[in-house]
Amino acid sequence: MAEGISIVLADDHTVVRRALRLLLQEEGDFEVVAEASDADGAIRYLRGHKPTVLILDLNMPGRPSLEAIPEMREASPETKIVVLTMQKEPAFARQALQLGVLGYVLKEAADDELVQAVRRAAAGDTYLQPALGAKLAAEPEPAATDLSERETDVLRLIALGHTNAEIAEKLYISVRTVETHRAHIQQKLGVSSRAELVRCALSRGLVET
Repeated sequence: MAEGISIVLADDHTVVRRALRLLLQEEGDFEVVAEASDADGAIRYLRGHKPTVLILDLNMPGRPSLEAIPEMREASPETKIVVLTMQKEPAFARQALQLGVLGYVLKEAADDELVQAVRRAAAGDTYLQPALGAKLAAEPEPAATDLSERETDVLRLIALGHTNAEIAEKLYISVRTVETHRAHIQQKLGVSSRAELVRCALSRGLVET
């Protein structure tokens, strides 16, 4: 019998985790070994369980999941990461893949797509939801590192220590829009952490030292 696939679930909604656990454990060789409600919890369980696969939501309280992915991979280098999210924007998928994520599935997808993504990731292969893959293929990868005026505003406020919610309030936009801008900024500048964003803002003279 083939070796089983151990899984850590990271999603801040208990109902979602419960449904995912039931779905995954219908597969005879899947075992959900832990559930986390934020990125830091996921990192703790990765260190403790060293699962085959981490299923990761991008929108959880606390530290942004994308920002935490490098630490997740360091905590358990052999664990493969599958993102399960409502974020349809290709920029999020592109950045996740650049950070080493092997699977990217939208929560609106059919159940069998998640199962397929987990199996593909466990085998070391990439799985990108077909509809999203088509969007990525149609959207040319940004070559310029120039930020738009709004992206510059967001970068400056990030460097000043404001949360996404505070930035949204100051700029009169939604938190989701802030997250999208942040993903675009990180993609254009080739960075993944807040510390790197701060250094970029300093180098551009957006904040005073």
